[in-house]
Amino acid sequence: MGDDWVRPYSPGTGRWLVIGWEAVAFGLLGWASIGLFELTGVGVRILAVLMAVVWVVGGWRILEMGVYVSPGALRIRGLLRSRTLRWEEIAHVRLHRHTNKIGRWEIQGGMTVLIERRDGSMVNTELWAQGVDFHRRPHVFREVYHELRNRHLAATV
Repeated sequence: MGDDWVRPYSPGTGRWLVIGWEAVAFGLLGWASIGLFELTGVGVRILAVLMAVVWVVGGWRILEMGVYVSPGALRIRGLLRSRTLRWEEIAHVRLHRHTNKIGRWEIQGGMTVLIERRDGSMVNTELWAQGVDFHRRPHVFREVYHELRNRHLAATV
């Protein structure tokens, strides 16, 4: 990430559960692929290497996901892409109560941190109160939210 970027929280142990779960899923996919395509010898080895590479790269991205801060900007690292916003581009750092609608029903998803840009657009973060980093650690979620707000206020004053 470089010397300037800091994740203001420690990753939760749930990330390792996700990476382990993905290893099991890739193992089952490989087993099914070998049977379905009747792979043998070199084909099995190539499939195993490809799946191992995808798993290692994906696992690394899962470990690196999150929100990082520097004196001049905020970086949101997702699974597939990263987004960097200068503090001056950000109008507000706010909490949002997330809900999922399924037909007529609304299911509460919990609190998330949203970034409102000066142009009015909203940017989702990887910060979710019940997510892998903050599950059973609600105080850490609140501390991270306050840290982001304080850094934003300090940078824009």
